[in-house]
Amino acid sequence: MSVLAVGLSHRSSPVALLERVALNGETRTKAVGEMVGSESVNEVMIVSTCNRTEVYADVSAFHGGVAAVTELLSWHTGVPLGELSEHMYVHYEDRAVQHLFSVTCGLDSMVVGEGQILGQVRDALKEGQESGSVGRVLNDLGQRALRVGKRAHTETHLDHAGADMVSFGLTVASGGLGLGPTGAPRTTADQTLPAVDAVPPAGCPMSADPRDTVEAPGLAQPTHGPLTGVRVLVLGAGSMSALSANTVSRQGAAAVVVANRTMERAARLAECLTEAYETVDARAVPFEDAADTLAEVDLVISCTGAQGLVLAADAVAAATAARTRPLVFLDLALPRDIDPAVRGLAGVELVDIEDLRQAAATAPGTDTGRDSALTLARGIVDEEVAEFRAVRRAHQVTPTVVALRAQARDVVESELSRLHGRLPDDLDDRAREEITRAMRRVADKLLHRPTVRVKELAAAPDGESYEAALRELFALDPGTPEALAATEGPATAAPTAQEKP
Repeated sequence: MSVLAVGLSHRSSPVALLERVALNGETRTKAVGEMVGSESVNEVMIVSTCNRTEVYADVSAFHGGVAAVTELLSWHTGVPLGELSEHMYVHYEDRAVQHLFSVTCGLDSMVVGEGQILGQVRDALKEGQESGSVGRVLNDLGQRALRVGKRAHTETHLDHAGADMVSFGLTVASGGLGLGPTGAPRTTADQTLPAVDAVPPAGCPMSADPRDTVEAPGLAQPTHGPLTGVRVLVLGAGSMSALSANTVSRQGAAAVVVANRTMERAARLAECLTEAYETVDARAVPFEDAADTLAEVDLVISCTGAQGLVLAADAVAAATAARTRPLVFLDLALPRDIDPAVRGLAGVELVDIEDLRQAAATAPGTDTGRDSALTLARGIVDEEVAEFRAVRRAHQVTPTVVALRAQARDVVESELSRLHGRLPDDLDDRAREEITRAMRRVADKLLHRPTVRVKELAAAPDGESYEAALRELFALDPGTPEALAATEGPATAAPTAQEKP
């Protein structure tokens, strides 16, 4: 079987199209089910973020797999196939593996090196495991991708060299607040907010995976920061919203209001912020009351995952009619949460994914430490792709090796049966058992070197030819139930995305 990657990202597609192809909730579930049910597709995992929608699949045929994935993607998103194809990229086998590894490391992100994508890939893998759309091939690939992402960030400190999506968004949005790095009026020389190590409070809903959270270092954070005095409304209480709330708190926000459809999650996030930051006034409000808080805040950050707009322009206009200070919206959602029409309101500024993409495209890339980290991370990806290829090819030759050993075993047993009929009757059982063990040892020793060697050669370029030669020389059938069971058996013990250490 072969790995296929089909997708669109901020590098290949305008944000307006990314918004249309975003697969969420029931639509994604139906699309995955139909893809797996198609003739050429065996397994599917979908990675959907504010920067990309990508389908990873284990396919039995390249053209059939591409056709099934693209046609169903078009059908479920309503985007014509021709329009989709103009912006879509396709990767196959090693290039598909390399792409996923690069994505998981943050090398293909809008903010290069950001670490949130690691959790998003983990969530995609877990979702596929729970739905049954991910089998052995994509489970192995996904687990390896998570390992590569962790290794890249650990060994290169890539996320320290770069920024994350929230910090980058705040840097772009801070211009509308008119603030400098300590809350003072912003000057032309002050173009960026300093990076802040946003460590989530213990137990905060920072991520679906508890390993993404660590104990907060107490309440000894600075009382002044780039957002000193700013009052913030956070819409949503998922991982990105929690990261946003934590980041603005560390940057000195005076107050954080959390609005979420599930009041319990909003209250828990507000409680976490209160416990971790003694200078932050954090509270939760029902989601339907979010518009009522617009009059009291300076910055609104939204990333809800909703299918439609959560704040319409008329609601914003009504809530801000009496304002005398600016109100900035940072919309990190895809599809977008904030009505683009708010750009036409006096005193209101909107920064969304399209604005961030343009800012990222024009941002200078002269940081020597960052460039060094990127080079190291790309080297890790190349190394891991080669290792994964070797493991996969060695695994693919296993049915042939099993078939060869089964054939040898049958020959040995046949000869033993014939031999035992000719041995003297007075030969004791112990001697007969020793003869049996000796013949089996001879067969095992004769096969050991060639079977080990064929696995090694299978990992090399054109390694399939060695397996084919082995099948032809010994008239082997690697499709026998015994041979297939040898490759499929361990899959039941494969760790889940949560269980993998």
